[in-house]
Amino acid sequence: MIRFVLRLAASAATLLVCGAACGQEIDPDIIKAQAGTYLVAPEDGAAGCRITLETDMAISGHSLSGQDSCAKPLPALAEAAAWNFDGNGGLILIDATRKVLARFVENEGSPMKTEDGAPLLLLAAPEGINRLPTFSNLAGIWTMQRPDGEKLCIVTLKDNAQADGNAPMSPSSDCAANVARLKLAVWHIDGFGLTLMSHDGSSLAFDMRADGNFDKSKQEGGKPLSLVRQ
Repeated sequence: MIRFVLRLAASAATLLVCGAACGQEIDPDIIKAQAGTYLVAPEDGAAGCRITLETDMAISGHSLSGQDSCAKPLPALAEAAAWNFDGNGGLILIDATRKVLARFVENEGSPMKTEDGAPLLLLAAPEGINRLPTFSNLAGIWTMQRPDGEKLCIVTLKDNAQADGNAPMSPSSDCAANVARLKLAVWHIDGFGLTLMSHDGSSLAFDMRADGNFDKSKQEGGKPLSLVRQ
């Protein structure tokens, strides 16, 4: 399923550790692979801002743009003047005095996240989305349907997440047979991905759209399917 994680292959991450720590020049292809526009947003679902990591050289790293959009939601990051790799597989945002404003740590299979204070995530996001989905803001009633509007099931997502990171959900009693047999019972959030799961291993993964609804992840295969909020 698509999880919008940073675009670093394992081999590239190894090069980054040595490149920064050993004072060696980093391969330009790695810098290009990392460059792009990302959402920086609090883990709790509060508003964030978009920053574009560029490839040009800047003081203590590489240039960036868009930091002015952080002035209201994340004012400290509005002072960012450059970005760089930290030598440990992470990524840092730096101000004009070389002060580190935020250090994003690599988490295998998940977006990069800060470890100090209220966590911030750095990840690619659908255009127009400025905050992370959370259990509380996604809880409610959703329709599982085909692109032509054919309704397959009504699902109710609940917001009381458990220690395992999943929250309960309940499908309606009149779901289509191909959905009912999945016995979906819990749901999980990972970045901008939402997964509906059973207790015996069945699952359906979805990725958020710009309008806040979800489409079935392309990795799932099969016919297109959407989750649309009622």
